[in-house]
Amino acid sequence: MYLAILLQTHLYTGLFITAHDAMHSSVSKNRKFNNLTGWITSILFAFNFYDRLLVKHHEHHKFVATEKDPDYHESGKLWLWYWSFIKRYVTLKQLILVTITLQLLRLVFPLENLVIYWVLPSILSTFQLFYFGTYIPHKKGHEHNNKHKSTTLKKNHLWAFVSCYFFGYHYEHHDTPGVPWWRLWKTK
Repeated sequence: MYLAILLQTHLYTGLFITAHDAMHSSVSKNRKFNNLTGWITSILFAFNFYDRLLVKHHEHHKFVATEKDPDYHESGKLWLWYWSFIKRYVTLKQLILVTITLQLLRLVFPLENLVIYWVLPSILSTFQLFYFGTYIPHKKGHEHNNKHKSTTLKKNHLWAFVSCYFFGYHYEHHDTPGVPWWRLWKTK
């Protein structure tokens, strides 16, 4: 059961990573297919809306580790930052849609299974994305002496993949944002 939860969490994280790649137009050279993929994977990731994520993500790249960066929290404190991160991205509309979906799925699946294999992995994946893709790379962003105000993982491709689809190579991502997740390790 625990392995299944971890696997489901990793796969759920992959939905957002795919939406993220669409935000950088790296899913496909066909713009319509790229945006459609972004919309679908965003919706599947707890009813996020691609157009809203797109704006916020490009603000992150433009204003990295500043007060205008929607992903940054100046305190550098893990739980305060995570709470701020969640408040910026989770909307009432999403919570209503997730609740409706949960109630409909309860007609088919036991509630315990939905909580263990859908709700819990989706919450854990937000923390996985935050911790490995935002907190660790941009912690103390104002102290980083590089143009992207970010750090990067030491070269360990297995850990980089398992932790967050290579987004621990975060300096490299900011340096080459059009590189899709599955090729990001080559820029390290």
